[in-house]
Amino acid sequence: MTRLVAVMAKPRFEADYAHEAAAVALGLAPVCGIDEAGRGPWAGPVVAAAVILRPDNIPHGLADSKTLSRQHREALFDRLREVAVIGVGRAEVVEIDRLNILAATMLAMARAVADLATAPRHALVDGNHPPDLPCRVECLVKGDARCVSIAAASIVAKVTRDREMVALAGRFPGFGWERNAGYGTAEHREALTRLGPNEMHRRSYAPIRKLLDSPLSG
Repeated sequence: MTRLVAVMAKPRFEADYAHEAAAVALGLAPVCGIDEAGRGPWAGPVVAAAVILRPDNIPHGLADSKTLSRQHREALFDRLREVAVIGVGRAEVVEIDRLNILAATMLAMARAVADLATAPRHALVDGNHPPDLPCRVECLVKGDARCVSIAAASIVAKVTRDREMVALAGRFPGFGWERNAGYGTAEHREALTRLGPNEMHRRSYAPIRKLLDSPLSG
């Protein structure tokens, strides 16, 4: 049964291994960190990652992926694949539209944990919504800035999704996904008006739904 331990955010954040160490001290090893990428975009899947770090081999510089340059994220991603246990899960556009983005994110997180080669006994999750997992769950607000395992998961999720959006940009040219990763930029908005939505657009999202409901669509 999943057990939630809520932890409030601190005024200042610095990613460290303290939360993992506390769980290990309780006999709850291995511990994984979980985060996602792609809740806000208008197009593409939501991708989650689960990462188990070795305390004696934690890559230097792990931080919230949004604070890192693309080059730094890519380097850390490659390093994490060498030294960590990684699981990746996703929820497709049709699932996002059917379930809603929060439920789809929780599903992607559960799939990421199921993808781990080693089953965790404790999961540290970014945010305040616990996914349904077969282990203990601890939610950390701003966890990607406070906890190195969650920071690692944020990097894996973002790099994985960004690379997929670059590939999708080749299948669906004109939207600039190789640059905007499906987010609602001016470039993306203009392309939607000109080209219309495609199968990778989240039709439950207001900007896409509004365009589909327009008398000029179709």
